[in-house]
Amino acid sequence: MSNSVSDVEKKYNKWIVILSVVIPITVAALFGVNLRKMGFQVEPLTFLPPIYATINGITAVILIAALWAIKNKNIKLHEKLMKGAILCSVLFLVMYVAYHMTSDSASFGGEGVIRYVYFFILITHIALSIIIIPLVLITYVRALSERFDKHRKIAKITFPIWLYVAITGVVVYIMISPYYVH
Repeated sequence: MSNSVSDVEKKYNKWIVILSVVIPITVAALFGVNLRKMGFQVEPLTFLPPIYATINGITAVILIAALWAIKNKNIKLHEKLMKGAILCSVLFLVMYVAYHMTSDSASFGGEGVIRYVYFFILITHIALSIIIIPLVLITYVRALSERFDKHRKIAKITFPIWLYVAITGVVVYIMISPYYVH
């Protein structure tokens, strides 16, 4: 296949751009919306943080399993695992937004060096979670378009960033969990 953009990629490129912009803006906007403070009678979804942290952990395990599958030339398993990782990331995002729209955000109460460690992990987690959106979508579309040379090239960038985001999501939860108000 030539180096030009495939028809499949052309079809999805507009969606990649739209989703890569709309998702972070929407999450940021909804993060500032608290339905209870706006007068809506909704129960706070305080049970969600350990669930979505677990989903982040599952995502990390799935990503590692998917890497193992492709290294062992099990393409079908790799494909199923990657779709599972994407689904987990979507589920995480929905639960994360639902929690923040119904509950007060927890504030990290640690002091000293651990506070700097926490905020470093949190800030890099958030920044990379924005960057990973287009990377995952481009990587996925390159596989769909069967441009596996290009898919492999970007997957080598996407994988470690996505894995970092998944793992640090769990770490952030563990670090802030003592400060949740139920």
